[in-house]
Amino acid sequence: MNKSLFLSLGCISILALGCQQKADIPKQPNIVFIMTDDHSIQTLSAYDSRYIQTPNLDRIAKEGVIFQNSFVANSICAPSRAVMLTGKHSHKNGQINNRVTFDGSQQTFPKLLRAAGYQTALIGKWHLKSNPTGFDYWNILPGQGQYYNPDFIEMGEQKRFEGYATTLTTDFAINWLDQQRDKTKPFCLLVHHKAPHRTWMPDTADLDLYADKTFTIPDNFYDDYEGRTAAKEQHMSIHTGDMDLAYDLKMVDDDITTARPGLGLGKTARNMLKRMNDKQRAAWNKHYNPIIQDFKDRNPKGKELSEWKFQRYMRDYLSCVKSVDDNVGRLLDYLDNQQLSENTIIVYTSDQGFYMGEHGWFDKRFMYEESLRTPLLMKLPKGYTKKGAITQLVQNIDYAPTFLDLAGVDIPGDIQGESLKPLLFKDPVDSWRNSIYYHYYEYPGGHMVKRHYGIRTDRYKLIHFYNDIDQWEFYDLEEDPTEMNNLINSTKHQNIITTLKEQLHKLQIKYDDLDKTIY
Repeated sequence: MNKSLFLSLGCISILALGCQQKADIPKQPNIVFIMTDDHSIQTLSAYDSRYIQTPNLDRIAKEGVIFQNSFVANSICAPSRAVMLTGKHSHKNGQINNRVTFDGSQQTFPKLLRAAGYQTALIGKWHLKSNPTGFDYWNILPGQGQYYNPDFIEMGEQKRFEGYATTLTTDFAINWLDQQRDKTKPFCLLVHHKAPHRTWMPDTADLDLYADKTFTIPDNFYDDYEGRTAAKEQHMSIHTGDMDLAYDLKMVDDDITTARPGLGLGKTARNMLKRMNDKQRAAWNKHYNPIIQDFKDRNPKGKELSEWKFQRYMRDYLSCVKSVDDNVGRLLDYLDNQQLSENTIIVYTSDQGFYMGEHGWFDKRFMYEESLRTPLLMKLPKGYTKKGAITQLVQNIDYAPTFLDLAGVDIPGDIQGESLKPLLFKDPVDSWRNSIYYHYYEYPGGHMVKRHYGIRTDRYKLIHFYNDIDQWEFYDLEEDPTEMNNLINSTKHQNIITTLKEQLHKLQIKYDDLDKTIY
């Protein structure tokens, strides 16, 4: 055969294959958006298998894609939720901290999907104070919600349900899919779990899972915060009363005072336990009463107390994650059994990362890696060719435009994120962002983390703490992945620091976040 003709036919075949590929992509795929609260990538085994195995979450990664560099814009619950809904940074959507009430009249991706013919539903944690808007159906936990026998607010009516929050949220989601939705329409279902948010109360079925396991303490558990004033002045330490013996660690006994007396956390812990039925409370007491007695007998102090608290924290937190994994498996099985998977995008993420003892901390908020990073897994419908790891820098401002783009809905010009759709094919993407922007506002407030903003590239991070402080921090993540050595005054790094400051300013111009005086 003539070589030119052969090449021409080959090109035609490739073009035909490309057309076929595009033809195979569903025009209005269903969307299932699963989100947990405070789930660290350190405790999702597709990312890190040191602490726990999460086979059902790993199944999403195995059958789809895993984003290796996924970040948040503001590492705290309500702001992260608002960022995802709007595709805009906190200063643009108005939800700069947990105290603000979300403006439900503004543009969100569920509203835009609904206008395009989608049926929309939200089940589980909302945590934005105002009632949900843009949903055909909603059934949410009030505020933070409760783990045991929680109240749910269904379309404005509040009821109490017997059971465990993670299981109930999944029950309601499957019931909506099976019994309540209009099956002639594409759907977008948000399944938002409370777990594994503080106070890490496991399902009774999982209480003993890690009872005999001792977890490795992070190398920087005893960080002295040299050169990092903001890190030194936080109130989120496992070593102190920030992690309360009664409220966080279930040492609820009249003979045990909390590490921070006068805060009423022992009373709060008792009130949570009062929600349990007799069977739940019996299982709880069987597990925790021996732990309480052993704690009283040993009466640990100092370093021994810190490490005891770390082990208790890890065991309870990971048991909550186990329930999440089990229930995600239930939902995946339902979608498979109902032949919905091939036409459904399944997304798993958390509203932010979390500290598992790194720097001696629990909680989130700081722009350091454990808090800034968040899991992001996607199982894609037919027609999308990408599998495995995606390494580009992505952020939760990207979720809204991605859902719209995948659904064939025009992305409004005021959305600040980028659609991830181009990353979901085998073909390399010619251009993508080389840095992400972060801004945290909630100070003074819970855990007393200073206000700060910053930039992260694939290798470097620059942070400015401001408001009642004026300090910069700079890290080379390749040389110092645990962010222990603030190099802001390093002569060797002044050129890159200057460049990063210029890039940071450009991001602030791009996202229209220049006036710090208003916060």
